[in-house]
Amino acid sequence: MSTTVREANDRGFECCILSDCTSGFNSDFVQTSLDMISAYDGLFGYIAPSQDFLALQTSSQAQLTPPLTPPIEVERMDLGLGALRRRYAQGSSSPVQLVHNIYDWIEANKDKFPNVWIHLRPRADLVEEATHLQKVYAGMPTPPLYGVPFAVKDNFDVAGIPTTAACSAYEYTPIKDAPTVSALRHAGALLIGKTNMDQLATGLSGCRSPFGSPCSVYGHSKYISGGSSSGSGVGVAARMVNFALGTDTAGSGRVPAALNGIVGFKPTKGTLSARRIVPACKSLDTVSIFAASISDARSVWQILDFYDPADAYAKSISSLPLKAVDYRGVEGGGFSFTVPPLEVLEVCSLIYRSMFADTVRRLEDLGGRLTPLSASDYEPFQTANELLYSGTLVNERIACIGHDFITKYIDSLHPTTKTLFQAILSRDAKPWDLFADQIKQAECTRKAQQIFKTIDVMVLPAVPCHPTLEAMEQDPIGLNAKMGEFTHFGNVLDLCAVNINAAFYEGNDGAMPFGISLVGGMGMDGRVMDIAAFIEERL
Repeated sequence: MSTTVREANDRGFECCILSDCTSGFNSDFVQTSLDMISAYDGLFGYIAPSQDFLALQTSSQAQLTPPLTPPIEVERMDLGLGALRRRYAQGSSSPVQLVHNIYDWIEANKDKFPNVWIHLRPRADLVEEATHLQKVYAGMPTPPLYGVPFAVKDNFDVAGIPTTAACSAYEYTPIKDAPTVSALRHAGALLIGKTNMDQLATGLSGCRSPFGSPCSVYGHSKYISGGSSSGSGVGVAARMVNFALGTDTAGSGRVPAALNGIVGFKPTKGTLSARRIVPACKSLDTVSIFAASISDARSVWQILDFYDPADAYAKSISSLPLKAVDYRGVEGGGFSFTVPPLEVLEVCSLIYRSMFADTVRRLEDLGGRLTPLSASDYEPFQTANELLYSGTLVNERIACIGHDFITKYIDSLHPTTKTLFQAILSRDAKPWDLFADQIKQAECTRKAQQIFKTIDVMVLPAVPCHPTLEAMEQDPIGLNAKMGEFTHFGNVLDLCAVNINAAFYEGNDGAMPFGISLVGGMGMDGRVMDIAAFIEERL
């Protein structure tokens, strides 16, 4: 137990051993271990009886305030994990009651938030599942996600529900859940349905689905939702579910979060199972988590963060780096951060540049230690952006979906998706170009990882601007590419990242969200989440 605590501490987690839950161990060893863990005011962790720990948890949850939330457009009951647990514990609600509430809300707002779902499960099925859940855990301790509603992007396999990846020609009906879906259901979560997405996960706009284009919960239905995990982002922001899973190859788990004012977490690739998920680029894909707060996203992440030996790209825990952790935490020890050069930020709209400059000042006021990147320091990130779509790495999309499938069904694809695949198929790339690009990728990855040995996080605008649906329709390829300016490099360089909403600004159509991205080195997910939680609470 003490070894586990020390290793968890090294990875950025705060740990507490419950002193009355140590039966079965030699009593002398127990006391020695507890003394060591709690030495020097909690150098490695803390010790407390379970009664005190639970009392503290209840007290701290009661003091929590929700993060910046949508204006009057999306008012409804709080679906946060803490709020749900309190209502269930108090008996003021139940999983069955919540299911009815959610379906009533979805039905009442189907015109306000259109095209969110590809497969919305029947209400009766959810009522049956929730009823079974209540019976199983009646009078018993409940699992961590007991009665928590969630959704998954429609490239995740769910037994008995068709997987389409927003492409009817690709549709199949799996007989098993994806490991991530299975883990969440085992933890007590209730799957509401499968969400809309850019077809075959090719896009960051949310405007490439034959099932229609969702829109941001902001801006009176005039602005893009972001993609490709469009429905997952809107579903959380519109409070149809507590959290949702998406995928992220080039920013699909972060862009929708930014454009809907919520949290989008892209863990280090290979740390969450990617099995039974329709791939975009297997070597770059990772599962992403959408939630209303860092706390909720972290709770979901901790359930999904297990090693899957059957996943060819899975990273074992021992392969991830360790970093010394300041036992004082972010509040006591502060954090270091960097930002891109000014010339890189010129791609942003004027309001986004102004909002980002103000955010950087506020981060410094919070104790953040800023070390700006020079143009040469930032070069690996720009090169990685270019490698993803201008180079040969994009050919992996053909390999993953299947060359035969693409050529056979290309005329049935969404017009923009068809154009993209035609462009890839018509390229005159030589076989050795791929190896040259892989060498560049490795070199850039090494340079980027070196930066994060001395800096905790790089802070960037999550996106350069927030386009309207009309603007994206007029320039579906160029404007879509622009949306990935600060996200494309993430998986190419094997980094982790989380987006949070930093502020709101007054746009032409009311209050609009401004999101920032915190990017960290491979395996530094815990530290990045700590810093994000600290910032989220104070901005």
